Amino acid sequence: MTINIKDIDINYIQYGSGKKNIVLLHGWGQNIEMMNPIGKKLEKNATITIIDLPGHGESSEPKQEITIYDYCEIVKELLDKLKIKDPILIGHSFGGRIAIIYAGKYKVDKLVLLGAPCIRKETKVSAKVKILKGLKKIPLLNKLEGFAKKHIGSRDYRNASCVMRKILVNTVNEDLSSYARDIVCPTLLIWGDNDTEAPLAEAQELEKIMKDAGLIVYEGGTHYTYLEFLNPVCNVIKTFIKE
Repeated sequence: MTINIKDIDINYIQYGSGKKNIVLLHGWGQNIEMMNPIGKKLEKNATITIIDLPGHGESSEPKQEITIYDYCEIVKELLDKLKIKDPILIGHSFGGRIAIIYAGKYKVDKLVLLGAPCIRKETKVSAKVKILKGLKKIPLLNKLEGFAKKHIGSRDYRNASCVMRKILVNTVNEDLSSYARDIVCPTLLIWGDNDTEAPLAEAQELEKIMKDAGLIVYEGGTHYTYLEFLNPVCNVIKTFIKE
């Protein structure tokens, strides 16, 4: 199913039954299928909505650069059109970051974050950044900057289109601590201790700054802990939702 929002065709699926509305938001470079395993485990007692975020899956790309805050508003408008109020938001990685903003601004029943980077601190300049900055300073070679980004950037960056690359660069470094502090709904943090994309230390700090959050850590879990430990993770989520 597709709904046009802000001139972007948003693809989504719905199934299940029940008064509770669970909305699942996938990570960057992913799609509905990555969150479907959770949805299928939770559909018995809830209506499941899974969204292909703009520029992912079967949703169209934004025609121009948008921010992570725009992503949040697009999700809000979609849920309003679907008459979904007070959702239970479950977000992985980038989708979790969108969920943090959403829950910090709007009423949410409960929130589940799966390896969602939130707290951003200033770090030492990496070799990659030094190379890119150096290219800008060298006459005639600055035109190679785009080539360098494609070849020494992250996998997500290399796989993205021009517009999506700009969006990725502008969103990954946004610190969302202030939104996390504003969240009042019960929040479940699910992390793997081997997550290199969203280190466990971030989750531990996130738990401290949130009003009502609990952290569950899976030993040996990576950034995709929710899939690696699908059954136990979904059982924990079911218990959390029923509380």
